[in-house]
Amino acid sequence: MAKILLQTTIVDIPDDWNVDRFSLLAEELRRAGHEVTTRNRDVGEVDSKLSRLDTLGYDQLWLMAVDTGGGLSPQDAAGIVRFRERGGGILTARDHEDLGSCLLSLGSIGRLNHFHDQNPEPDACRDDHHTRDISWPNYHSGSNGDYQPVVASEPLHEVLQTTRVPSGRIEWFPAHPHEGAVSAPPDVPWARVIACGRSTVTGRRFNLAVCLDGETTSDGRQLGRAVACSTFHHFADMNWDTEAGAPSFVTEPPGDEIKRDPTRLAVFKDYVHNIGRWLAMERAHANTP
Repeated sequence: MAKILLQTTIVDIPDDWNVDRFSLLAEELRRAGHEVTTRNRDVGEVDSKLSRLDTLGYDQLWLMAVDTGGGLSPQDAAGIVRFRERGGGILTARDHEDLGSCLLSLGSIGRLNHFHDQNPEPDACRDDHHTRDISWPNYHSGSNGDYQPVVASEPLHEVLQTTRVPSGRIEWFPAHPHEGAVSAPPDVPWARVIACGRSTVTGRRFNLAVCLDGETTSDGRQLGRAVACSTFHHFADMNWDTEAGAPSFVTEPPGDEIKRDPTRLAVFKDYVHNIGRWLAMERAHANTP
């Protein structure tokens, strides 16, 4: 199994989305057999691990981009890019407006992410009208603690496959009142939208996850696979278990669908397991020095 670094783009701030807010995700990855290191970024400009990620023996980076800007130094971004050039697999997850905009420094991964002030969606508009201090992109897929239905792209991508339900696909993700925006730009041929949601406010369809597969460097080396997710709330403790608590600035009232029916969350966890396997497959065949 894989050696995974699960890291946030902020320092250890107790009342924020520090890595302890993703403890259930780390536990699930360990249950699947992976070796998982969890950490927040270092205090100071350069992070000691991300800036040297290509030299540290990790197979995957699960990066929770929870900063409001400046979460990755140029040295950090360069280390992550080199890591992917050596076959490392990467999952990124951001959120609404400009949360996680540091991802724009990660080459083609950044191209998949749209923010309010940088690389906006061509047809950007406010979606969530309830939380007025949060602007677009802010797709309202439901309350924290509830489920949202998933529309899987055809053909069904392997990270959405499951044997737990008759349809053979993962049908529900955790919901969130203001998800961010990801896409597969036409000039990024290695990108593919694999799952979509639908706003409970406007009815607008939006992308939940985009995969990168088959990209090569200019000298023909295979880059590691990547998954870009519309929000880190698909993986946060509070969205799997509302009793796990949340930062004090989270003011929206939670739902209780997951608490009342945990079976759909158990199926969703196959998505986590599938991503761990899928990202590892490219690493096994990469040309590493």
